Amino acid sequence: MSNTVRVGVAVIIMRQNTILLGERIGAHGANTWATPGGHLEFGESVEQCAIREVCEETGLNVSKVTKLDFTNDIFSAENKHYITLYVKADYEGGEPVLNEPNKCIQWRWCDINNLPSPLFTSLKNYLTTTTLTA
Repeated sequence: MSNTVRVGVAVIIMRQNTILLGERIGAHGANTWATPGGHLEFGESVEQCAIREVCEETGLNVSKVTKLDFTNDIFSAENKHYITLYVKADYEGGEPVLNEPNKCIQWRWCDINNLPSPLFTSLKNYLTTTTLTA
């Protein structure tokens, strides 16, 4: 395993009783469902990263980014280790667009009581300590 630990930011966006999830492809976690998010860039705040990643991946604008919790995620098969910072952002309207089709097959508003499977490791870890509420 690499001795580098990366920092990721995962953004929870709720619309009524649903959460926005994307089906990942290409990178670690392929064929799993995850929130929008990505790597924290040098000099960037967590809030800036969340807003940037959501816009880059989905075309959506979000506001009022609130810090939630973090997960310690080890992807043994891919030889990767992440600390993922979870935030919640207010949904401003519109529908997600597939801006990065090489990273995500689709975006879907998923019922929080009936999430798709399998979930991305980080999201699965997050949900072991947290319950999603609208």
